Amino acid sequence: MRRVENIGGFPAHDTFGEKARFSAYFALDALRGGPVAERVFSDLEAYKHGTSVQKTRERIGNLIAHAAGTTAFYAGFSPDTPLTELPVVNKDTFREHYDEFLSSAYRDAKNNRVMTTSGSTGTPFAMVQDRRKALCNTADSIFLSMLGGYRIGEKTAFIRVWVKNVRKSPLQQFAENSLMMESSSLSDESIAGMLKTIRDEKVKCLTGYASALGEISRYIDRTGYDMSGFCVHSILPISESMPDPVRERLREQFGCPVRSYYSNEENGIMGLEFEHTDSYYINSESYYYEILKMDSDEPAGEGEPGRIVITDLTNYAFPVIRYDNGDTAVAKKTMRDGRFRLTLTSLYGRRSDMLYDTRGRAVTPYVITNNFWDVQGVRQYKFIQTGPRTYILRLNGDPSEIDTAGMLSRIRPALGEDADIRVEFTDEIPVLASGKRKYIENLMTRPGQGTGA
Repeated sequence: MRRVENIGGFPAHDTFGEKARFSAYFALDALRGGPVAERVFSDLEAYKHGTSVQKTRERIGNLIAHAAGTTAFYAGFSPDTPLTELPVVNKDTFREHYDEFLSSAYRDAKNNRVMTTSGSTGTPFAMVQDRRKALCNTADSIFLSMLGGYRIGEKTAFIRVWVKNVRKSPLQQFAENSLMMESSSLSDESIAGMLKTIRDEKVKCLTGYASALGEISRYIDRTGYDMSGFCVHSILPISESMPDPVRERLREQFGCPVRSYYSNEENGIMGLEFEHTDSYYINSESYYYEILKMDSDEPAGEGEPGRIVITDLTNYAFPVIRYDNGDTAVAKKTMRDGRFRLTLTSLYGRRSDMLYDTRGRAVTPYVITNNFWDVQGVRQYKFIQTGPRTYILRLNGDPSEIDTAGMLSRIRPALGEDADIRVEFTDEIPVLASGKRKYIENLMTRPGQGTGA
């Protein structure tokens, strides 16, 4: 039988404990019939050669038939209804019709698990996942993490806000060889403590909010922190987009790849950023993606930004079919020999993070994040669009050091020379309840319509 550790191109483990954890995990998986290892190799084959178009059609058809036969929400649809004739749903739909989405075939299954979203942009939401979905999630996470340079068992530091529902027990941390690092406070003292622990504990992988990792990078530059003695060989940002300059600086500081996951808590880790690009590989073995227009449920044109709509092919306890998760992207699908690969060539993030120029055309938020990260004197910033031509740049920093005119000159060509950009200074730009930092916000309800504020 093929062994997961024989997959080439991944870093070797350095300690006995790390090797033992890796081997023990897959030995236990083998005793259960090897479902995780089997799925990891399925993911690898899809990564190399693409996902079968025919098998994907079958998976979608099986999921729709299951949903039509076991859930109240889809009970009125025929089992052979085409995917495109089913409604597009979102998190509000799930909340309002929660019980109607639960499958009667899995409702009382004892091995279901519940994943709860952070609620950073709204009310927290609980997603029920059946055992098969959980195993697929685990395997997908293992495979994509290996692509990113991390293998289970390696010493890992997770940097996030550790709310009650995601906290790990001391036994879990020992078994996973992981450390919980709290990002609710990112004071210089807190960051210095994190860096000391990362070095002293010989951490191999850093996983955490992109904004928290960015604050650590800025602290290293600002203080001239001594980076000798670190063992980090992979950095995996989560939950937020990371500006290119921050990614490059972290890569230089720690001397290792920095590749972001594309994930959410209700579905799992769905993709991984290609190294040295802004594009994301999407795992089409587990998810079928549609990119729909911003203002309708028609497919977006080639190269056109659109809404990400996800069909989760593995969750039968709570069928997730045509789920608009609030993110936007430009996608490219390539076909060969009956197989396809999906790449997000541009990931805009939340619709509320999308900006529009003064002519109503979509502008990637990277225009802001890539241009503002290295400005002298800026500790924190937030850029807000309030109307078709009106914007606010909110800054936390020393006004005497910040070249505001230079900042505006960097972004005005992308927004329009007639853009009305008001600069405001503040003592603090708070993080969201989840601990994530929102750098970009669009208060317009749609392009061309202001808030009236």
